[in-house]
Amino acid sequence: MSIPEFTDIVPSNDQTEARQKHLEEIRELVGNAYPNAFRRSQITGRDDSITRIVTFEPVTELLPELAEGERPEQELKDSINEKLAELGTVRVAGRLATPPRTMGKAAFVHLSDGKNRLQIYVRRDDAKAVSNDTGETLEEGNTGFELFKLLDHGDFVGVEGFLFITNTGELSVHVEKIQFLAKAMLPMPDKMHGIEDPEIKQRRRYADLIGSSLQVDHDGLTTRDVFERRAKIISSMRRYLEDHGYIEVETPMLTPKATGAAAKPFETHHNALDITLYARIAPELYLKRLTVGGFEKVYELNRNFRNEGISYKHNPEFTMLEFYCAYMEVGGMMDFCEQMLKESVENAVGGLKITYESKEIDFSSFERLPMAAAVKRELPDAEITEQNVLDLFEEHVEHKLIQPTFIIDFPKSISPLSKASPENPLLAERFELFVNGMEVANGFSELNDPSEQYERFVQQMKERERGDEEAMVLDEDYIVALSYGMPPAAGIGIGIDRLVMLLTDRHSIRDVILFPHMRPERKGADEEEE
Repeated sequence: MSIPEFTDIVPSNDQTEARQKHLEEIRELVGNAYPNAFRRSQITGRDDSITRIVTFEPVTELLPELAEGERPEQELKDSINEKLAELGTVRVAGRLATPPRTMGKAAFVHLSDGKNRLQIYVRRDDAKAVSNDTGETLEEGNTGFELFKLLDHGDFVGVEGFLFITNTGELSVHVEKIQFLAKAMLPMPDKMHGIEDPEIKQRRRYADLIGSSLQVDHDGLTTRDVFERRAKIISSMRRYLEDHGYIEVETPMLTPKATGAAAKPFETHHNALDITLYARIAPELYLKRLTVGGFEKVYELNRNFRNEGISYKHNPEFTMLEFYCAYMEVGGMMDFCEQMLKESVENAVGGLKITYESKEIDFSSFERLPMAAAVKRELPDAEITEQNVLDLFEEHVEHKLIQPTFIIDFPKSISPLSKASPENPLLAERFELFVNGMEVANGFSELNDPSEQYERFVQQMKERERGDEEAMVLDEDYIVALSYGMPPAAGIGIGIDRLVMLLTDRHSIRDVILFPHMRPERKGADEEEE
């Protein structure tokens, strides 16, 4: 086996060699260049991150409101600094957000915690370095200033001192102690543009997050903003479900049968059991087994895996929210879905109207439209049959559904897990939610007759024999479970990634997944650096 050298992974050049030299000098000055921890102060009530300091009300209420270029009067500045000093000693840490520069006997630089920045002021005669071997302050000489001069853009440091405002009115830390925490061996992305190459952004998300946080000007959300909003959306949906009595569960990610959806699975082998297993394509049949067992309201926020194509709205690994409610039918599930999404959208963006790729989308109302009627609206003269309605819909209608729309009354033949409509046995009690031409959710009244479910599975197996690799396989144990009796129920799966795309105005699903799947990196691929 060929093991690459460190320099094969992190190529040596003038910049990395200069940083390596600084690292060696830092080790001579403070010892261990990668200490285990840095204890932050807690004047804000919890560990003082930079974000907590710069948003802490007892701090922000003291800061002067100044016009561009205006400076605070000396008397006001002295009064503010006296009150800031009363807050006590602060200990904060972060990454150098700009290249460090000294100006005679002093230096200013900004630290970043990935979200906000705070300026630090290092004065030659005041700042002392901290030994990472002993934890003691290095009192002899101007150790703090000497350490500062060895820092590079992107390094991590911790500082101790007191808050004050400068002559320009900017909140800063007057550094009394400075501790080296970690060296950035590679140069930071361009501070004006961040990383512009979408492949590098997606392949090296850590560099994208750094570049986005250090970028001076932003058009819209930063990369971190996107993923914080994603977390907020998921948290809101979880809270909504739990407030309505749903219980979160975990079901297997490796399964003996690839069932629960029409999709091609990833296959692996379990050596100890000597069996073939599949990365799950959907948790549906496991969640309905739990409904059989007495979980009347159950949900799972799950990762699914489908060995299919990649596109701007498809990734082989993706996140779904799937939940089931006993004694509910498809209409009730649509109502529940609509209300949950309205609340989640409002919590995430502060309102029910969003802009996606220059189009306004209004989540205040959801249209409900039968599939055949949707086709007829676009193709008034079309002859619609059970066999062609789906193809006509996908080709002529789907991409035009910009506003939230529930498409209902699917053909039963393509809905093997849903109940038939009491009014028309050729139709399924099923819906899909479309927004901006994308399917965002899929739900139905759950089929709970074991005999009929068996026949549907048999039909799917015949489709597989005719070459349809995505047709479902017969799950004998699920038939046994249904035979114990499952109450009437409705279920739904919501595509979290696509919903996040819409609520963050991101065109590609890869932009809302932290580490999307990519082809192996090309050798010698260039990166954008400062």
